[in-house]
Amino acid sequence: MEATLSLLSTRRQMVPNYKCDSRDQLLSVIGSLEATTSRQMASILGSFKIPQLGYDSFNSDKEDETVSSSFCRIDPNQVLQYRGLVQLLLYFHWNWIGLLAPEESSGENFIQTLTPLLTQNNICVAFARRIIPETVAFLQHGKIWMKHVSDLFKSDVQVVIVFLDSNTLRNLLGPISVMKKLNKISARKVWVLTAQWDFVTEGSQKQWKGLKSFHGALSFQIHSKEVPGFAQFLSELNPRQPQADAFLCRWWRVVFDCEFLGSGLIPSRSKRKCTGEEKLEDLPAFVFSVTMTGHSYSIYNAVHSVAHALHDTMRSLGTNRAVMGGVNRLPKLQPWQILAALRKTRFNNSAGDEVSFSEHGRRPAGFDILNWAFFPNDSCAVVEVGGLDPQAPSGEAFSINPDTIVWDSQKIPFARCVKRCPPGQSRRVPEEKPLCCYECISCPEGTFSNQTDATQCTSCPEDQCPNQDGDQCLLKKINFLPYQETGGVLLASLALFLSLITLLMLATFIKQRDTPIVKANNRSLTYVLLVSLLLCFLCSFLFIGRPRKVTCLLRQTTFGIVFSVAISSVLAKTITVVLAFMATKPGNMARKLLVRQPANSILLICPLIQTAICVVWLATSPPFPNLDFHSIAGEIVVECNEGSTTMFYNVLSFLGFLALVSFTVAFLARKLPDSFNEAKFITFSMLVFCSVWVSFVPAYLSTKGKIMVAVEIFSILASGAGLLACIFLPKCYIILLKPNLNSREHLMRKTGI
Repeated sequence: MEATLSLLSTRRQMVPNYKCDSRDQLLSVIGSLEATTSRQMASILGSFKIPQLGYDSFNSDKEDETVSSSFCRIDPNQVLQYRGLVQLLLYFHWNWIGLLAPEESSGENFIQTLTPLLTQNNICVAFARRIIPETVAFLQHGKIWMKHVSDLFKSDVQVVIVFLDSNTLRNLLGPISVMKKLNKISARKVWVLTAQWDFVTEGSQKQWKGLKSFHGALSFQIHSKEVPGFAQFLSELNPRQPQADAFLCRWWRVVFDCEFLGSGLIPSRSKRKCTGEEKLEDLPAFVFSVTMTGHSYSIYNAVHSVAHALHDTMRSLGTNRAVMGGVNRLPKLQPWQILAALRKTRFNNSAGDEVSFSEHGRRPAGFDILNWAFFPNDSCAVVEVGGLDPQAPSGEAFSINPDTIVWDSQKIPFARCVKRCPPGQSRRVPEEKPLCCYECISCPEGTFSNQTDATQCTSCPEDQCPNQDGDQCLLKKINFLPYQETGGVLLASLALFLSLITLLMLATFIKQRDTPIVKANNRSLTYVLLVSLLLCFLCSFLFIGRPRKVTCLLRQTTFGIVFSVAISSVLAKTITVVLAFMATKPGNMARKLLVRQPANSILLICPLIQTAICVVWLATSPPFPNLDFHSIAGEIVVECNEGSTTMFYNVLSFLGFLALVSFTVAFLARKLPDSFNEAKFITFSMLVFCSVWVSFVPAYLSTKGKIMVAVEIFSILASGAGLLACIFLPKCYIILLKPNLNSREHLMRKTGI
């Protein structure tokens, strides 16, 4: 504050607001390095509308809102560095870190600002240690420093972010070097240094030798470029030149660890004489860099910005010089004029970078990311490995080249509380543990995770399912009963075989239609039964193959109607036999019923009832092709949705009713005295039929997909084959193998007529 007031005063004694004698107008101020000092200066300079260009890198836009409107920034926004630190940690998958900051307001602000950003990105701060920043702190609090270092290296944290100025950092290096020499610490750490320590420091080579402990460290530096002529300027510096200032001589003695003759100081045995011919480029990079540092580059741009603002202001006045009293003088300028021009300044500096300011007075500057490598010969290499560009497209501001980084451990360090969860697993944080110390659990059935460290597993799309490892989704298999599969081939072959057998039996009965065994059991009903069984076997083909709209409409209705015809014909045959024997008794009403041919009525009415049920079904809620994604894990069931389950079971119930009636009548007529009486065979056939379909219901309900279809096809074929075998196989045996039994004489002898 005192320095600022002295700039505004015209005498050695500070008298602000008074011009006691002639002095040029103060038009602009550049500074300072410390954020607190910059804000204090701005509060004073702002009252006079004097533009101030700050170059401290430890600020944020939020802090600048409280500073005067005459305050401009030539340095990057601190928020960009915070984000860069987070992006760096995320890039290398580091989530278990420590923080070192000075025990003052700037350090506390750093911790309080960075910690929430880390937490938002699932990065845990294992410790946040405050370090006493004073230069003499090591002498006064040596034990505390040693404890800091001891605790630091005992921690399992591998990455430490350091927000310390150069002097405090140098004090920290002493205990580290001492404890390493005593073999009290051996762990290797990755140090990530913020741009705060970037400014040129005062210290000899011996004082900075402990920096070797930072081999492989990464540091942020305000973006800079090589300025033409700067390296030559440094090479020509010589403290013995007449224009050399006292600061240069003092600094020269410190960095080269020597003394000038004639300086009033007697060189000690440990120090050599300064010749002035020492070369700055021979100094290690950690002591002095012959390239322009980030802060120096900011000051360089600030000076040129003010120069361009002055030039633009003078040009806007329409003249470069005014003649006053015969003397060429610059036009009298006011600070507010320079401020207005400064905000509009836009130029390319000698390094090729564009320099301009936003409407809020900030230059969009970035950061460079450097890698430090130290070698046994005390040399040091500092390589740019990445950067932060505030003008890059969204998501591309951070960049890094990991292949050029030298690590202390020769490989990317592992800085995590636990190993990362591989794809196929998700994180679960146990109670009372940090967010980063999680457990890995396998994804539940039906879910997957294709990312490392997934917070939760997600469900696959309906047509996909997770693979065995649960790390990706695969297309579900299509499930239906095709002709190409073994099951489809076997069932189709069996249906075709039974159809051929039925055709052969039908042909045999037609050929032997005039023989007693055929005539005795109502030839017409026999033909109807054989044809209906043939159709039953053939309707199995409606169930095989990919379900279509037509096949879905026909499969259950065709099966129900055709089977109702078959069972109705069986019932008609049984009732005909019963009435025939009852008609032999005098005065029995069965003769009149027999004359009216009840078999034809049964054969007509029963299928009509089933047909009516099917018509209502198709009219109200017809079956349709459907994709079932959920019944079978990992498969899409292509099925015929029955539309109305109630109507489907009505069809089965009516068939069951007919079968039960047929079984009852046949069972009662099984002992009638007739050598060609079919009642016994019908009883067995209905017993087989009922057994098959009673077993079908639970099997049908407990299966899905092609197995369910196969169960129904098998039930159709098994019940049809039972009718065919029980009713017609004995007759075919007599017709083909025992023709002597197929005679009227044998029939009359068996009945005792």
